[in-house]
Amino acid sequence: MAAFRRLVGPNSALSCTSLLPPALLICCRGIASKLFVGGLSFYTTEQGLSEAFSQYGQVIEAKIVMDRVSDRSKGFGFVTFASEDETHKALTEMNGKALNGRVIFVDYAKPTSSFGGGMPIARGPPEPTHQ
Repeated sequence: MAAFRRLVGPNSALSCTSLLPPALLICCRGIASKLFVGGLSFYTTEQGLSEAFSQYGQVIEAKIVMDRVSDRSKGFGFVTFASEDETHKALTEMNGKALNGRVIFVDYAKPTSSFGGGMPIARGPPEPTHQ
């Protein structure tokens, strides 16, 4: 993107965002309206998480990450808000507060990265070292 800005110049009628597909813009904007919530109690439900954060804005989704084997909470989850302003307000108000007896940590969610669809890469045996 930096190279593109240098090519078209800072005062050009073309902007970086005008050339991006709308789905990518929505995706990038959606990351800013999603919060990571850590330090959750094992007794916190998605409904309870949604209710706790709904006082700061419209919660679109509240998701608690579960362990596949034990089917228990891993102690963290994500809350998605309708707007970035609501997200920021919830972050500042809820970070460090107690929820179900545990102090929670709230931060902006980081974008997920995909590395080959989850399949491990076979690299073979290590090269022999000659001394």
